[in-house]
Amino acid sequence: MNHIKKILLSVLLCSTLALLTFTTSLKYAKASNSLSFVLLSSYKKTINIGDEFYLIAITSDGTLPKWTSSKKSIASVNSYGKVTAKKPGTTTITAKIKNGEASCKVTVKKTTITLSKKNITIERGENFTLSATTSNMSPVTWKTSRKSIATIDDNGKITGLKPGETIITASADGSKASCKVTVKYPSVKLFDKKVSLYRGQSVKLKADVSSGVEPTWKSNRKSVATINPDGTLIAIKNGTATITAKVDGVAATCEVVVKKPDITLSTDELNIKVGKKELLSAHVSSGNYPVWSTSNPNVATVDSLGRVTGIKKGKAYIYVKEDGTKVRCTVYVTD
Repeated sequence: MNHIKKILLSVLLCSTLALLTFTTSLKYAKASNSLSFVLLSSYKKTINIGDEFYLIAITSDGTLPKWTSSKKSIASVNSYGKVTAKKPGTTTITAKIKNGEASCKVTVKKTTITLSKKNITIERGENFTLSATTSNMSPVTWKTSRKSIATIDDNGKITGLKPGETIITASADGSKASCKVTVKYPSVKLFDKKVSLYRGQSVKLKADVSSGVEPTWKSNRKSVATINPDGTLIAIKNGTATITAKVDGVAATCEVVVKKPDITLSTDELNIKVGKKELLSAHVSSGNYPVWSTSNPNVATVDSLGRVTGIKKGKAYIYVKEDGTKVRCTVYVTD
């Protein structure tokens, strides 16, 4: 019903225009033996891709005109004067009857795309949602030039994958707009730049990584100190090692010193009779059990707890050793 009303209104309008400007309207007609003309509701139109509108035609003989488009790829027209915009450019829509015709110049505008950002900087693992608006409200499709650097989903959500640069492109109706995405290198800092431990001790190193990505850990001397994937450092033996935390090629280091322990014996000299036992005690600063040994087991022996036994008259040394530190006690065995 509304469509009919529009047609009647257009007919009324065109009839009035025909009466007032009859002479002018004749320039849109091609006459032969009789006066034939076509009046249109519009002679010039600018529209967006995807738009549709109707051209209303009044003919002198009351017949329906034949509609044509000079460039159907730009805008097409059906037998009822319905024009559909397809791609940017200009075309001429013509309504024709016998001995008369009229045309409308139709310009289809190029779709413009506006992005919320033209440049963004993120880190690996970080997300950013890029939004796009188009001049004709048409949807956009997204694409990244380097998927290894950053990806983008159908909603414009960008995810950084590794340091580098990529171009994000939004496309609609043949138009494009781009945004440069930089995935920057992170900053990596260790809370401890130097630690000192004894053999067997452990400590968990902590890294402050700006991207929040967990670092990979490495020891340059595993015989001195090892480190687990979670940053737990374990001292193996006396010496120095360097622990490295690395993320995306950015590294931070910590110096590890596995210290020699201090060993204190309960006495430096011991007198013992043949067949008797005496207990030597040793205080080791690392808290580890030391290794006991004797220089002359024919004179005196010692067990793993520091218990010395006199074997025969003479002199022997009892040694206490732990991770590079060695002390001794002189033992005199008498009858």
